[in-house]
Amino acid sequence: MSDDERRTFLLSGTLTAVLGTVRKDGRPHGAPVWFTLDGDDVIFTTGAGTMKGRNLLRDPRAAFTVDSGTPPFDFVTIEGRAELSEDMDEVLRWATVLGERYMGAERAEAFGKRNAVPGELLVRLRPEKFVALAEIAD
Repeated sequence: MSDDERRTFLLSGTLTAVLGTVRKDGRPHGAPVWFTLDGDDVIFTTGAGTMKGRNLLRDPRAAFTVDSGTPPFDFVTIEGRAELSEDMDEVLRWATVLGERYMGAERAEAFGKRNAVPGELLVRLRPEKFVALAEIAD
């Protein structure tokens, strides 16, 4: 995929991602996340007390995979480091964007407000490596 094709794929519909983080004992942890993009950066929110939140607070390395799930099968994997913010204005802004993408415009504001609370983190995954393939079963 080209860079534009990768972005178009990642922003299409309501695809979810699986976020891979590193547990304290070194084992991998995977969890689904809603996300959007800011340039090439992947944006999502999570609670600081969740497994993924605790893992990222301790070790910012992460892998992020989105796949189409239907033939001919497309996928994007991103490896990078997460930057975390507890700035509630930023959490509100991006949680509202996520709410619109996944819940619809009519529920975006309520979703943003529900998630812009103390203990919630804004995660900005800064890509270091992309693997983006289209039509792998064609």
